[in-house]
Amino acid sequence: MPITLSIAEKFTAAFVEEQRYMQYVNGFLNTLRITGGALLVGVIIGVLIAAVRTSFDKNKEAMKLKGGIGYYTLAVLNAICKVYLTVIRGTPVVVQLMIMYFVVFASSSNGVVVGILAFGINSGAYVAEIFRAGIMSIDEGQFEAGRSIGFNYVQTMRYIIIPQMFKAVLPTLLNEFIALLKETSVAGYVGVIELTKAGNIIGGRIFEYFIPLGIVALIYLVTVLILTALVSKVERRLKKSER
Repeated sequence: MPITLSIAEKFTAAFVEEQRYMQYVNGFLNTLRITGGALLVGVIIGVLIAAVRTSFDKNKEAMKLKGGIGYYTLAVLNAICKVYLTVIRGTPVVVQLMIMYFVVFASSSNGVVVGILAFGINSGAYVAEIFRAGIMSIDEGQFEAGRSIGFNYVQTMRYIIIPQMFKAVLPTLLNEFIALLKETSVAGYVGVIELTKAGNIIGGRIFEYFIPLGIVALIYLVTVLILTALVSKVERRLKKSER
């Protein structure tokens, strides 16, 4: 006759016995490492792509009249950025992750680093559009103000437009961080023991999945609630500063 364990006994087996809580901790730390690293990579890619695309859109007609290598170089870079955005946004992140791990970095055994790169490249496509929308929302007078004090286009972007853009898109960027945090739950497909994978492993060892995965879901929920509260606080402060 099978032995039926109480909820308390199942929780003890899933969390306390053999210090299994440390597996959740280590898995959560890997989740945070991948999320933080991926967002950093995504921001770098996003800034570069947004700068290329907005530069081309805003200066296309003037550069086309002048001609020269500058126009064609920017046009080629803009086309490459469009292809990147189409491919990355049009394919599942788990497929991109597996291609990165099993094909591009097949010789690497560091799943965390591969995860950071894979999720970062994926996030970069979405962050680029966030930044692009932020730059396009800046009043054209700001560009004219930069030129009036002797800045060229790059200097105007660096010192005037991009700082304002970051302020405008910060809440959206934090929401991207929240979405990225949850997306990293598929990193276990390439052997990374992040939070979800840790819960799955523990469930297999104790032959009970409800409690371990319930703990995982609770950790995600609490983390997302904290981050959501942070986003709301940032949005309120930005609204006050605008007044």
